Amino acid sequence: NFSSNNSPSLDQNQKLVEETNRVIAEIRYDDNDNDDDDNFEYSQNSTYSLGPKIDNWDSTRKTWLHGNPRFPSYINGKPRVLLVTGSPPSPCDNSIGDHYLLKSIKNKIDYCRIHNIEIVYNMAHFDKQLSGYWSKLPLIRKLMISHPEIEWIWWMDSDAMFTDMVFEIPLSKYNGKNLIIHGYPELLNEKSWVALNTGSFLLRNCQWSLDLLDSWAPMGPKGKIRDDAGKILSENLKGRPNFEADDQSALIYMLILRNNKWMDKVFVENSYYLHGYWAGLVDRYEEMIQKYHPGFGDERWPFVTHFVGCKPCGSYGDYPVEKCLKSMERAFNFADNQVLKLYGFRHRGLSSPNVKRIRNETFRSLEFVSDFDIRHSTLFRGSL
Repeated sequence: NFSSNNSPSLDQNQKLVEETNRVIAEIRYDDNDNDDDDNFEYSQNSTYSLGPKIDNWDSTRKTWLHGNPRFPSYINGKPRVLLVTGSPPSPCDNSIGDHYLLKSIKNKIDYCRIHNIEIVYNMAHFDKQLSGYWSKLPLIRKLMISHPEIEWIWWMDSDAMFTDMVFEIPLSKYNGKNLIIHGYPELLNEKSWVALNTGSFLLRNCQWSLDLLDSWAPMGPKGKIRDDAGKILSENLKGRPNFEADDQSALIYMLILRNNKWMDKVFVENSYYLHGYWAGLVDRYEEMIQKYHPGFGDERWPFVTHFVGCKPCGSYGDYPVEKCLKSMERAFNFADNQVLKLYGFRHRGLSSPNVKRIRNETFRSLEFVSDFDIRHSTLFRGSL
């Protein structure tokens, strides 16, 4: 049961290109992400595990929540959400990369503050074998177990930014679902290797999700296991080049292979941009400002702009570094203007870090902040 509301709004060929760029870029980054344990490989005679098997998480979590009423999983009728992101523990190859990582986390903190979402920024390797794009799996599992009060874990790549600060994920839409992920059901039916995007997705804190992570991880240990798994994925997923296993392809393969086990709890979302390919968006921001307003989350005003193929923290990329950095600056300022408006300021231009005053206020500059509070807008955008 491939749940979705809309058919793709973007050309399929463009989707193939953008997803290919993202995965290839992550693989190159993972190859360069060396550490002291690079010569260690997980035993071929063992079945890889994220940790001790947990079979009763739903009842354990329910008991914990009952015994800790000060830490409810719902507040004012809304589920508690934890946004999780991160970057490698070592500095970027250049200082400008660290600068844009800082801007990216500032952007996420702004969104989370506005929407009462908690946030974790991770720079640690919990499992040396699950490096690069696989490192999110042990992190998500640890956070689920250590924070039973959290209802949804929301993973977002460090190279993705919120660009609609008003839009709020309609979580009530996903009652009965445990995985919310951007993608296209028809591509999944075709067994395309780019049917889903794991750069931004939500997992409910429940036994089903722990089981999913346990089934997802065994292709991830670097070395021969990951290489051999990559061959299996390339043989079974349409259009996939022959390279080591990546988390996105592994998830798609698993959902297709065990459709009856998993898909009833998966919602494949494309009615808004839980993931939006940057190259088709950043040059249209001025047009969006003229024609539309925040709160749509779709092609009119993208919820998330994801810089697939750009690696400002590394020494390579699928796009020129200058183009990537300029585009990231525009995306950051596009979003930042929506926050600065509260205080009577905006950037002098989408390419400028400098700001200017847009309201002539009294010496009490914050007196009328409540009149412009972006959080008020979220109450009225849900039906758009």
